[in-house]
Amino acid sequence: MDNTCIDYEKKDGVAWVTLNRPHVLNALSLRTHEELAATWDDFERDDTLRVAVLSGHGGRAFSVGQDLKELAARNEGGAPPSSFGSRGLPGWPRLTERFSLSKPVVAKVHGYAIGGGFELALACDLIIASDDSSFGLPEATLGLIPGAGGLFRLPRQIPPKIAMGYLMTGRRMPAARAYELGLVNEVVPADRLDECVAGWVADLLRCAPLSLRAIKEVTTRGAHLSVEQAFNTEFEWETVRRHSADCQEGPRAFAEKRAPRWRGE
Repeated sequence: MDNTCIDYEKKDGVAWVTLNRPHVLNALSLRTHEELAATWDDFERDDTLRVAVLSGHGGRAFSVGQDLKELAARNEGGAPPSSFGSRGLPGWPRLTERFSLSKPVVAKVHGYAIGGGFELALACDLIIASDDSSFGLPEATLGLIPGAGGLFRLPRQIPPKIAMGYLMTGRRMPAARAYELGLVNEVVPADRLDECVAGWVADLLRCAPLSLRAIKEVTTRGAHLSVEQAFNTEFEWETVRRHSADCQEGPRAFAEKRAPRWRGE
């Protein structure tokens, strides 16, 4: 894949997806979204890949969100204003709307995760951040709204009143505060971020890939069901896991006192 806005590397079952526009703090252009969409398509269909790590080049920002200069130029050119989501725009469905993506995605945040960059992180399954990172949704100060999922995900991931405070003021949330609120899985000094992310990835790779897919699907879909409804719902990836060879392999490996050999089937 010939990418200019992102780097995409596959290694040992991991997809390393890195936003590569450090000169604009990894702002998300339409071209970036196109490349990301192709990358997520490839990640989902490549059975050798089990986990993705999303990060930003440059050391200053994960991403500061939508490329506002590009947006201003599009507005001047008569582009219709958008509201929720990106249907009809390049790169759809974006990660923030890719509800059927079945594999785990880890956000590795170093620096600013602002606007659409924060929304990208919110759409990931885990967030690992350096202690000098900060998060924020400043759209209200720009006459916009966090339409890429921030309005929906933030009040579901932290207490609603606290979420409303950040949404309505655009205030920044330091990494330590994000961790206190349960929004971030771990915060470490910047020079330990790579090591920390590697540890989380190693733990994910030790698990059965079909179990991870089932867990992601069930927790995501089941979150808005009553417990009774959730127990009586048929989940696609849980059905696959239940009838897989790996479902037998785990207990067998435990009984034989050896590491399991996952096949993903």
